[in-house]
Amino acid sequence: MAVTAATTTTRRRTRRGPGWVPHQHGAWAMLVVPVAVGAVLAGPTWRHALLLVTWLVAYLAFHAAGLWLKASRRRRWWPPVRAYVPATALLGVGLVLTSPSLLAWAPVFLALLTVSLVCSARRADRSWLNDVVTVVAASLMTPVAAGLGPSWTPPTTRAWLAGGLLAAYFLGTVPYVKSLIRDRGSRPVLAVSSGYHLALVAGAGAAAVTGGSVVLVVVAIALLARALLVPRLRPWPSAKAIGIGELVATVAVTVATLAVV
Repeated sequence: MAVTAATTTTRRRTRRGPGWVPHQHGAWAMLVVPVAVGAVLAGPTWRHALLLVTWLVAYLAFHAAGLWLKASRRRRWWPPVRAYVPATALLGVGLVLTSPSLLAWAPVFLALLTVSLVCSARRADRSWLNDVVTVVAASLMTPVAAGLGPSWTPPTTRAWLAGGLLAAYFLGTVPYVKSLIRDRGSRPVLAVSSGYHLALVAGAGAAAVTGGSVVLVVVAIALLARALLVPRLRPWPSAKAIGIGELVATVAVTVATLAVV
């Protein structure tokens, strides 16, 4: 019994508090894919690896800070903020020293970060506004990564197009996922999701008529079918099934994006 008690005590001491590991598993694809696509467009270098690591650690810091603000700055939520923020700052300084041109993006990301943290402080971190802001920030990483270098290089048309295509997809995941989890069974949310994906099909079709790729039309139709059919499945799909579906869809969109830009 003494051994068991000691083991239990040790586990309690080593168990970390909240805020260290995000539970939004689908967010990782949205974080990695835009950077990867931008790196492919520019030609991958070691700077892109440093950018990705810094971006991921920055997300951990952002997530921890958001939870801390949402919890009214309670002490038990502070340790991950204290750990991730300095790590982000250290990596950020190293990244800027190797690529000073990234400072040109600072005002844009600072504005987006401010909006998102205000949402967290008001306990509106699951709001439509915050979701859209985070998608925009993630999608902008495609032109950021595509123009990464020691000197300022304006994003090319290909980089903006790739970032726009990824943003169009990720924005659609906002109402789609809400229709499956937080707003499950909500007809208005389902209508928004269906209408948005129908608009994607129309946009892809118009682009194809004017000389664009049919690949985008096929992917857009598949996403529309998903938005229409999956929320009507019974029993409701599990979080794991939803996550796997998001992974498959993200891969398809990424391949299509690289094929057309």
